[in-house]
Amino acid sequence: MRLWTDPLRRRWLLWATLSGCFLLVNVNRLSTAVLSENLMAAFEMTGTQLGTLHAIFFWVYAFMQIPTGIFADRVGPRLTAAAGAVVMNVGVVWFAFADGYLTAVFGRGLIGLGGSVIFVCVLRFCANWYRADEFATMSGVTFAVAGFGGVFATTPLALAVEAFGWRSTVSLIGVVGLAMGVLAFVFVRDTPVDAGFEPLEGVPGQETLTNAQLAHHLSSALRDRWIWVVSVMLFCLTGVNLTLFGLWGVPYVVQTYDVSVTYASTLTLLGGVGQMIGPPAVGWLSDRLESRVELMVAGGACYVVCLALIAITGNPPLLVVAVVFLLAGVMLGTFVLGYPVVKERHPSSASGISTGTVNGASFFGAALLPTAMGWVLDAYWTGDLVGGVRVYTETGYRLAFAIATAAGAIAFCCTLWLYWQERTTMTDTGTPSLEGTSGETSE
Repeated sequence: MRLWTDPLRRRWLLWATLSGCFLLVNVNRLSTAVLSENLMAAFEMTGTQLGTLHAIFFWVYAFMQIPTGIFADRVGPRLTAAAGAVVMNVGVVWFAFADGYLTAVFGRGLIGLGGSVIFVCVLRFCANWYRADEFATMSGVTFAVAGFGGVFATTPLALAVEAFGWRSTVSLIGVVGLAMGVLAFVFVRDTPVDAGFEPLEGVPGQETLTNAQLAHHLSSALRDRWIWVVSVMLFCLTGVNLTLFGLWGVPYVVQTYDVSVTYASTLTLLGGVGQMIGPPAVGWLSDRLESRVELMVAGGACYVVCLALIAITGNPPLLVVAVVFLLAGVMLGTFVLGYPVVKERHPSSASGISTGTVNGASFFGAALLPTAMGWVLDAYWTGDLVGGVRVYTETGYRLAFAIATAAGAIAFCCTLWLYWQERTTMTDTGTPSLEGTSGETSE
């Protein structure tokens, strides 16, 4: 009973309910890697078409992020997330029974539309229920949930598809997701007050924003150079990771090392494991050290070196590939610090708008890079088909990883800019200025 009557305990139960919906978002957006051969055979696709099918989720997702931030701030995370979960999982069931390429694209688009609102709603919920000095930790823990979804979307999904077929497996995921959406609507509450508690100590009160306030906060966010730089960083980083673990990572390992899809998925599983470890650990460390950008710079440097190893060598030992995938997931934790950085620069009542803006940019990267890499791979296709699936060359994969490395290098440059800006501000004022753009302070 205390789990329900104590707000400090109950908030974890409510967070877990929303996070369960978010876990399934990550399962759906990363499942294409394991399903790639099945989808290419079922719909007779080229690499570019597969990249587009994968990317349509992210195009819709990205365009929805600023509206999502507005919905989360105005309507509240409970209703927004529950509605999103229902739409997403209707799309999952639609996708499972698609009988043609265009029908599959539409279903994948519905998945992106519904899934687009859930992550920002979880962050908005955290802003309502947790103190500001807990937010980086909660951001990291939430990303770890995505890591769990990423793990499920690898070897467990491959085994399920092998046993039951891809259509049956995907449709079951949709049914489970619909149930999670109902649970979110029934149990989650936007604020402690809505749940019948007194306001929590140290947690800012959250007002319902007027249209004028929403417009003002959106304008402030779009004028903030830090938000643009963090957006470019997340555009590159998220685009690379979701392309690597969600699409081309498994085909790369299968075709370069001549192993099964199930075996290859165990390597991309390490990316999910890294994502489970890195974001919560780095978020906790950042909150304790009261440091953001220094950790981001260190993680960015390590990330670029890891990707460059594959781009340069093409087919390093599988152990090296495994370590690269693991570290790519772990280092995500340092880039995730971009979310608390932008949140701390704007009023807490506008946290949905500020985090939604940068989150949208991150998924534009996830929309563009899969198709770009698919185009490169198609350019180096030899014409060979195995079971209706195109076989790509080592050169094609090296160039694809070169694109990923270049994107990682741009993200690293963004962390250096943030570091330089923070050092400059500290030199001028003696303290870092991380909040209250346009003369405002956090509420």
